[in-house]
Amino acid sequence: MSSADSPQEEYLAPGHFVDSDSPEVQGFARRVVGGETDPIAMAVRLFEAVRDEIWYDPFGLTTDPAAYRASAVAAGGSNWCVPKAVLLTAAARAVGIPARLGFADVRNHLNTPRLRERMGGADLFVYHGYTDLLLDGRWVKATPAFNAELCARFEVDPIAFDGRNDALMHEYASGGEQYMEYVNDRGVHTDLPLDEILATFREYYGEAMFAADHSGPAPAGADAFTAPAAAEC
Repeated sequence: MSSADSPQEEYLAPGHFVDSDSPEVQGFARRVVGGETDPIAMAVRLFEAVRDEIWYDPFGLTTDPAAYRASAVAAGGSNWCVPKAVLLTAAARAVGIPARLGFADVRNHLNTPRLRERMGGADLFVYHGYTDLLLDGRWVKATPAFNAELCARFEVDPIAFDGRNDALMHEYASGGEQYMEYVNDRGVHTDLPLDEILATFREYYGEAMFAADHSGPAPAGADAFTAPAAAEC
């Protein structure tokens, strides 16, 4: 785990999973920021691109480490919160914005029966991923997990990021129901602690959580999280 007073260079350097020097991440970042040079404006553009160009799919969990590299995430059409945070972190570093990965356990009050079954009936999502960006001299948190089209299905506004304030999760749904709550902070990391995350998933959910592994059978059924065919990996 990286401490808050680590040198800034640590959060600009490429990592194994946060491979910000890869052609895929470099190309993604350059395309998204275009001619923009202001760090805050670049961060907002990158956040919105990762949020909306990659469909949030909680059934895309895999144990293949290669799938968690930002370069692989950039090439796919759908993924879940942790790989999306890895991509945003890498893309930020690619344009010179110090960035690190953050994790927290969140309780989700808008779920689907299919996902709840996969999670063994739990509604606590451990190791929810977000990106911590150093902008204008301060760390700002942002989670690019839920794309706008998916949010419309759940009748909530997509989370907005202005580069100055934390953008973590919707607190309430459009009808006033509680949407998500953060219940445990798991700190920040320079690169992805994949082994730790997968071990914790096994502890909380068991092997059934990995039934959607790309090396095995596809998850059965469909629900509100199911991406349009064009968005699938």
